[in-house]
Amino acid sequence: MNLHRTPITVPDAIEKVMHINIHKEKENISLSDTHGRVLAEDLLATHPVPPFPKSPYDGFALRSADTVNLSREDPGEFHVIETVPAGHRASRPIKEGEAIRIMTGAEIPRGADCVAMFEICGTHHKEGKDYMTLKRPMTSGQNVIEEGSETEEGVVLVSAGTLINPGVKALLATFGYNSVAVFRKPKIGVFATGTELLDVHEELAPGKIRNSNAPMIVSQIERAGGEPLYFGKLDDNFDLCYQAFTDALEDVDFLITTGGVSVGDYDLMPDIYEKLGADVLFNKVGMRPGSVTTVASFNGKLLFGLSGNPSACYVGFELFTYPVIQSFLGRTRPFHKRIEAVLGHDFEKANPFTRFVRGFVDFTGGKVHVYPTGIDKSAVVTSLASTNVLIILRGGTKGYEKGDSVEAILLDESQGQETFEIMEGSG
Repeated sequence: MNLHRTPITVPDAIEKVMHINIHKEKENISLSDTHGRVLAEDLLATHPVPPFPKSPYDGFALRSADTVNLSREDPGEFHVIETVPAGHRASRPIKEGEAIRIMTGAEIPRGADCVAMFEICGTHHKEGKDYMTLKRPMTSGQNVIEEGSETEEGVVLVSAGTLINPGVKALLATFGYNSVAVFRKPKIGVFATGTELLDVHEELAPGKIRNSNAPMIVSQIERAGGEPLYFGKLDDNFDLCYQAFTDALEDVDFLITTGGVSVGDYDLMPDIYEKLGADVLFNKVGMRPGSVTTVASFNGKLLFGLSGNPSACYVGFELFTYPVIQSFLGRTRPFHKRIEAVLGHDFEKANPFTRFVRGFVDFTGGKVHVYPTGIDKSAVVTSLASTNVLIILRGGTKGYEKGDSVEAILLDESQGQETFEIMEGSG
């Protein structure tokens, strides 16, 4: 076991993780199942939109050539030959002196090139026929939505790597994509290590704590778009842990363990990585909380050794595991977005390393404020319930005061600047 660890910066750690080549796979799923998935192929317009010239109003379709000299003093009279509702077509082309009563969205009849709205037309009935009168000239194309005016056939509407939201889903339906190519969700195994852990349903006992990390990580994986596979708890027994670890690797794309990554007598993960022959990318990061976060690579699969302390585990996942999941999903922008904000409370702790404080954001009042939640210790779990941002407090500072300008990482989809560069302090 290596007891001497040299911390690397957060940007360097993220770069090492993201440098690993992630093999993305495609799968075809039904349109009804696509919400929240990521397009694996460009969405092309399979036909022009609209697919035919159509009327934007209820009115009368006619030939503009028949209206050239019309006026109040010299109105025109047109024989209305039929009515065309949306979803139907005229029975024949329009002829000189004729008009067709047309509804919004209906196809412009052949021969017609303009639409006069009902409001400017008069109607009457004589000799068993319907007529429309018009007192003004019309121009060719007036009140006509031309075929392909919104988009032409073959145009790329949405690029591969785009998250499918309700608007993208509407486009898929518009262009007949009943089966959609998306990137497969990564299968991510989860182990919680430590003999001290109890299952949620078990009563507390001396020296024991309930396992909160596994449900938390499973939920974080789901929020990130992955498919979690919880393999249970691992006691502090090397042989049993190693066997369970190697068995699980057969079924997953990545593997997450919580706990066991420090240098104590019962922290087994470093020895498991060594026996496995995994390439340890880093085993200490210059950050608080989560400095002992460890990531290794084995046969193209990333092994995330997250801290057993709940808040440190939570932060380690969002900084290092989240962007890998997004890359696997084919997202072109894998990192959480960042915002500039005003610190809402004093934070008096010194920061020898960059600190990621669990907090919440308030967008009201004209300025964006962020507030730390609860006690800022890595073992604290209660502060996580209200957390929707990680407040970035730079290394080499002696604390921050209310009103200071800070950056915050948004943990849910929102507006902000997307990047992972975090400048370390000089201290």
